[in-house]
Amino acid sequence: MSANGSVPPQNLEAEASVLGSILLTEQALDGLLLEVGLRPEHFYRPRHSLIFRAMMRLKEKAEPEAVDALTVCEDLARTGELEEAGGTDYVHSLPTEVVAAGNVQHYARIVKQHAMRRRLLTTAREIQDQVFTHSGDAQTLVEEAEAALFKVGHEEGSGEMRALEDVLHEEVDRLERVSREGIDVTGTPSGFRELDDLTGGFQPGNLIVVAARPAMGKSAFVTNIAENAAVDRGKAVALFSLEMAEAELAQRFLASRARLNGMDLRFGQVKADRWPKLMQASDRLSKAPIYVDDSSDIGVLEIRAKARRLHSQNPLGLLIVDYLQLLRADPSADSRVEQVGQMSRGLKILARELSIPVIAVSQLSRAVESRNPPVPMLSDLRESGQIEQDADLVMFLYREEYYDKESERRGEADVIVSKHRNGPIGDVALAFLKQHPKFANLARSAPGGPPPGSNGHG
Repeated sequence: MSANGSVPPQNLEAEASVLGSILLTEQALDGLLLEVGLRPEHFYRPRHSLIFRAMMRLKEKAEPEAVDALTVCEDLARTGELEEAGGTDYVHSLPTEVVAAGNVQHYARIVKQHAMRRRLLTTAREIQDQVFTHSGDAQTLVEEAEAALFKVGHEEGSGEMRALEDVLHEEVDRLERVSREGIDVTGTPSGFRELDDLTGGFQPGNLIVVAARPAMGKSAFVTNIAENAAVDRGKAVALFSLEMAEAELAQRFLASRARLNGMDLRFGQVKADRWPKLMQASDRLSKAPIYVDDSSDIGVLEIRAKARRLHSQNPLGLLIVDYLQLLRADPSADSRVEQVGQMSRGLKILARELSIPVIAVSQLSRAVESRNPPVPMLSDLRESGQIEQDADLVMFLYREEYYDKESERRGEADVIVSKHRNGPIGDVALAFLKQHPKFANLARSAPGGPPPGSNGHG
């Protein structure tokens, strides 16, 4: 009962009808678990939650047992929960509560909706308590409140501890699907085949750091990744560009897709015979789910809020921040190291919260240039070791010709994967095409060719 004496949102009749329908037709349970996403914690009455959990245990055994009143009572007795669940008589009475077993999914959705309202009520009270007790920055409180409300609708139950058994079931199902469908890129693809072979794509919940010294082409690299993911694979991409204006980003995308020289496009020197390709590129890009924000003064809190809203409207497959050191810092932090650490940690939390890969572009310190050869190392990550700690994947861009004008590797760059929390590390060679500012995998001529609809450079 709530503080004002009212009963929290619930429908006990719908709960009993769900359980009774399963006892009448156990096949209904699969649909409730997979299509409705019903879970034991959605039931308001504790005994109903216990009964539903027993049904799930019977179904999830290595050799599933029948789900009926007799087996459910036996399972509850085995766990010592039968009396708490209402006893044998109550379990056997549940089928008599069913009006129409064929409507079981409708009943289940009613149960789940009431559970969401209860969570919303609880969250609202917690926000109210924080308003009265919070003494810090109001903007921080707003962001935390927004995140809590977002979880009610999009990550129901994510804050609860879960049995390893439940997690293992989901992971085995995923692995079985990947194996059956022959999927080799399980995350969001970069579009560069050798890199995707190494990483398996950018995985949900991961923070990916792309770091380099100036003039290495890191912005071009990440915009290529955004283009490949959105245009060729249909993944929604959010790109926060603190360095380049949206007009410059548009030019980069057009030059890449139309295979035009970026400088020619910037100065309006497009030959007449190239206009059809330019218009085709514009048409294809305009249909791609790429969202750009070129705010030059933005912090992690605003990025998280904007991403959360966008994700609720159009689920994201990738988010890119270009670049980390330009984000507005928290003035309350004691040092620049702590400020950058808060930024990287905030982006990691965002990746986990939305279950999407987040790419953060980062500068490297000048220390790299004191070595011979000046190949980047993890210790070169500028201003904070926290970046390395938070990142699941760290990639460096390195161009030998920048330091050695006599280098035979003209127009080439290396992507050096120096940290990969869940996989191998290694180097991938890329070519910087002179015709337009786009990196292209040198292995693009590998058997199988580019994916359908690809421009052949990813």
